[in-house]
Amino acid sequence: MATLALILGLLLAPRWPASLVALTGAAALAAALGAPGLDVVAGPATILALPDLPSLAELERAATTLVLPQLSLTLTNAVLLTALVAGDYFGERAAHVTPTRLAVTSGLANLLLTPLGAMPMCHGAGGLAAHHRFGARSGTAPLALGLVLLGLALLPGGLGPSLLAALPAAGLGALLLVTAGELAVTRRLFDSRRSCWPVIAATAAITLWIDPFWGLVTGAAGEALRVLALRLVQRYAGKPS
Repeated sequence: MATLALILGLLLAPRWPASLVALTGAAALAAALGAPGLDVVAGPATILALPDLPSLAELERAATTLVLPQLSLTLTNAVLLTALVAGDYFGERAAHVTPTRLAVTSGLANLLLTPLGAMPMCHGAGGLAAHHRFGARSGTAPLALGLVLLGLALLPGGLGPSLLAALPAAGLGALLLVTAGELAVTRRLFDSRRSCWPVIAATAAITLWIDPFWGLVTGAAGEALRVLALRLVQRYAGKPS
């Protein structure tokens, strides 16, 4: 609660780096209260270490337990929604941010880096909303963030993971809560047609209750039924009685 209050207060002063100040304050408060930090495990320092090729059984297990469940979330959050959010924030400046380019760049990054031991990665509407909400307005922000993370990874003696472990989970939760509110309460929600509201509500409910895949199926089916119902109403409304 203290971190959340600090973030909300700093957001009223745009010149202050709200996220950095809030995380620093959260780490200091956690140290003073003896609260546990993040569970960060430092892995071995390897550079361009080629892993063993997966077996057919491992590929099948990865496809069924990892790829298919993640596919709906990646397509919606990392591709479609990211393009929409970029257009909302930056207008014509984001004309080059299209679903096709987002899908291609995510795919190429994974194909090139995963064989070298990197974790799967993608774009994300949540990250874009968080950067924008906390003051980022150009490509300099993610570039600076990448340089900072690279510097932490190269610190000797596992100092980087130790610094990250000092951050409490509650502090990160406050940042995620603000970001979630930024995505949930948008102009698109209030400007949408009233006939879209049941589809939005059903999609959100199923996503939270079950998982994003069935939320996507529910949203697509609900939108198809909404369009069909509107066409039928328009058709019969135009016929003479």
